[in-house]
This record gives sequence, structure tokens and C-alpha cells, in this order.
Amino acid sequence: MELVIEDLIKKGLESSYSYSEYRALVSDLAEKGEATGPEQSEALTQYTQLNNSRMRRWDKTLKFSDEAVAKIKAVNHKISWLVLSESWCGDASPALPVMNKITEINPNISLSIILRDENLDIMNQFLTNGGMSIPKLIITDIAEAKVVATWGPRSMKATQLVEDYKAEHGKLTPEFKQDLQVFYNKDKGQSILEDLLKLLDNRD
Repeated sequence: MELVIEDLIKKGLESSYSYSEYRALVSDLAEKGEATGPEQSEALTQYTQLNNSRMRRWDKTLKFSDEAVAKIKAVNHKISWLVLSESWCGDASPALPVMNKITEINPNISLSIILRDENLDIMNQFLTNGGMSIPKLIITDIAEAKVVATWGPRSMKATQLVEDYKAEHGKLTPEFKQDLQVFYNKDKGQSILEDLLKLLDNRD
């Protein structure tokens, strides 16, 4: 018998990482010159090392407005956030620290991280335009035991940048990916926060 989506998520949660565990994993891999996933390459190693330093910086510098903090604190029901990621994923490096900071502000929201390539049965239920794009956030209402929303792999603002570039150039280039990181640096996590606050608002 096929597992329903909620059962798959429950199974995934059993082998998930907390944010601190995931950060320790990425940091360790960066030091060793390795990456998560079955494929190992110099490029994936370099991305892992870059993401490790980026997440370290985001963890220290992220700032939320008083209004954002109030919205986060207003969530009075239990929510599970399960994120599919990999150490080399450039879009995960700005997103995960934002999610973690939200869950630190309100313990009603829990954050768990699983590796995409170890959880393809879950990933395949939450494709983006037919692709296994990450990070992918799956939001479950604990009381109702059902998925209520998803997010990812990028904020709406970043997604628009990607779509505009693809429309003009046909594909994403290494140069554009660098430009996207510049956007993330200037944005300081605010467009990701904006998206996630809307998802929290929609539930109430």
C-alpha cells in the first residue's frame, strides 16, 4: 500500500536534522572538502564551503522588524516546518537561517531539515514545475495532521529575477547565479521573511 503524504513526512521527520545539527554537518563537510549527496565534485565542495560561510554570516547578521517579530509571536498553534535541502544548494543558504530565526522566536513553529537525495519519495510529492528544486519547505499543521502550505525554492522576488533572466537568455548562467547571491546579500533575508510571514498569516 502506498504511503500517504503525511505518513511520508512523518517518516522523514524521524531521520531529520535540527538546524544546529544541519549547520554542524555542513561545516564538517566544508572542512573535509566534501558535500552531501551521492555525487562528489570540486564544484559541489566549493558550493558547500561558500554556503557554510554564508549561513554563518546570516546567523549573525539577520534582523527582523518589530512588526515581523509580533506576527511571528502571534502564531498560537503548532506548526511543523520540514525542509528538503543539500549542503551545496545556493538558494538554501539565505533561506534556512531566516526559517531558523523564526522558529527561535516562536517555539510553536518547529524546524526540521532532511536531505533531498536521501528522501526522493518525499521530494517527488513536492516538485516545482516538474523539477526537484530545493530548498523546499513543507508546512504541516500539527493538530490537523495535514500539509497546509509549501514554499521554495526561492522568494517571490528572487523567482521573478530568475524567470526574467530565463526569458531573455534561455538558461541560468554562472554569472547570473553570482548576481543572485548579490541580490540575497542586499536583500538581507527580507523577501524570504516576507513570503513566510504571508504563509503564517494565511493560516490564521
